[in-house]
Amino acid sequence: MTDTLSPEKEIRLDNNSNQVIPKSILIPFILLTSCFALWGLANNMTDVLIAQFRKVFTLTDMQSGLVQTAFYGAYFVLALPAAIFIQRYSYKAGVLLGLGLFASGALLFYPAAQAMEYLPFLMALFVLAGGLSILETSANPYIIAMGPEATATRRLNIAQAFNPVGSITGVLIGKIYILSQLHPATDAERAAMSSEQLGAIQTSELSAVMMPYLAVAAVIIVVWLAIAFTKMPNAREVVPTGGSDHSLSATFGRLLKKKHFVRGVIGQFFYVGAQIGCWSWTIRYVMTQVGGSEAEASNFLLASIVVFSAFRFICVGLMKYIAPERLLAALAFIAALLVLTLMTVGGTTGAYALVGISACMSLMFPTIFGLSLRDLGSDSKFGGSCLIMAILGGAVLTAIMGQLSDSMGIQAAFVIPLVGFIYLVYFGLKGYQIQK
Repeated sequence: MTDTLSPEKEIRLDNNSNQVIPKSILIPFILLTSCFALWGLANNMTDVLIAQFRKVFTLTDMQSGLVQTAFYGAYFVLALPAAIFIQRYSYKAGVLLGLGLFASGALLFYPAAQAMEYLPFLMALFVLAGGLSILETSANPYIIAMGPEATATRRLNIAQAFNPVGSITGVLIGKIYILSQLHPATDAERAAMSSEQLGAIQTSELSAVMMPYLAVAAVIIVVWLAIAFTKMPNAREVVPTGGSDHSLSATFGRLLKKKHFVRGVIGQFFYVGAQIGCWSWTIRYVMTQVGGSEAEASNFLLASIVVFSAFRFICVGLMKYIAPERLLAALAFIAALLVLTLMTVGGTTGAYALVGISACMSLMFPTIFGLSLRDLGSDSKFGGSCLIMAILGGAVLTAIMGQLSDSMGIQAAFVIPLVGFIYLVYFGLKGYQIQK
């Protein structure tokens, strides 16, 4: 099997160079990087939806956390089919399929808003996130394969650095166009309203959710067309006729023997759960510890994303002097200390500690991804899909945090990210090492 594009759509790669981004791939690299920004936007618009739907449909923390369960559950379900698809066709085909489903899910927000029920929104989010799963399964290893292996981790960190640019945009859209439209009525006041009065309020609030997603769908379609008609790199993977067995069972058998890879998948599960958990419950934490409305509390989420974005670029620069795995371990240790602070101190200090965690998380996803894919050879595509499937941590651990919040309080819920960061200290110090 090969990963090829038609001859007229190919760009040959020079893998002997030590350039991070060879000139021959600059335009394709920029187009792919725009996809990283787009899924960052989608991820953090989803964080805002937790607070929105909790208010609109009068949900518990656990019920509102189902937003992330639907979103990141789709990553788990579709990551492996995505790997099979790109193995059969190409990275570019995977990117286009992912963008197509992404746009379709965003468009489904229109009928969901008309239905005025929670379940259709969860279904729309599942389709949207399914597209993102295919997109990430294709784009992350594609960026790695675009140039020399020696600079692969730095190249992926550069592409991932634009992910929080989309995240900032997503939070701003959520704050300005979604949360600001929430009616100030409390849960008790809503329960006392007539069905007609409550229905009018919900219609307005759900319309505020729908319109930004329709606008995002339009942008995605433009990016889809740009990539479809651009010559993209031919990141070719050839499996020799007499080589290893590349059936699914044989591939996973080989992957399970790569202990550093298995530990990386576990690390990615914990990391994504920690990141999504921290961001999903930022508004809730700030409202309970500091006070204010949903829109006011979202300022802390916005600050978190800005800090995350700035430190992603800072960490790319630091990697010239500090090994990525050492930087990962150090930042995971600092993140664990900050989690302890917000759990024990609380108040405004805890809220600022929560913002500070985002600085530590900035390099984690691409670094874990790059370290885990080393030494996988032709199994990299399926290895990459496993790392994307590990995004299931965002669904599972965020829901567990919601349960803990309902039963023990929001501060206690952050024990989940604490466990994740402690594991990543181990992974950065020892777990990443390849055992021959």
